[in-house]
Amino acid sequence: MAKPVHSMIRVLDEARSLDFYARGFGLKIAERLAFPDFALIYLHHSSSPFEVELTVNFDRTEPYVLGDGYGHLAVVVDDVDAEHVRFENEKLSPGPLRDFKHDGSTLARFFFVSDPDGYKIEVIQKGGRFG
Repeated sequence: MAKPVHSMIRVLDEARSLDFYARGFGLKIAERLAFPDFALIYLHHSSSPFEVELTVNFDRTEPYVLGDGYGHLAVVVDDVDAEHVRFENEKLSPGPLRDFKHDGSTLARFFFVSDPDGYKIEVIQKGGRFG
């Protein structure tokens, strides 16, 4: 059986991305592998073995074009309302809180935030299918 281990995204500014993921999600560097032309930076959180891999191409000067195929990364939190306030206080520009309903019941309460490169991250209230 396959076990998910990481999701990779390409970032333009390593320091800016590391700051965002640390302040926003408490992700810390698990390992940084430098190569002549690029670096791979694996970020983790103590609550999960799943990692986010940042790829930094050293010769890149223009932002990446995300296209129309990228969806989003999702994380769960114990108190989405408190996290929304924290993101606002950190000046991380969260989108509005939303209640997503299915058959009249709330399926998820969430907000989206974009990282420095424009990748969307969904922050979901823990519970139900997202427990």
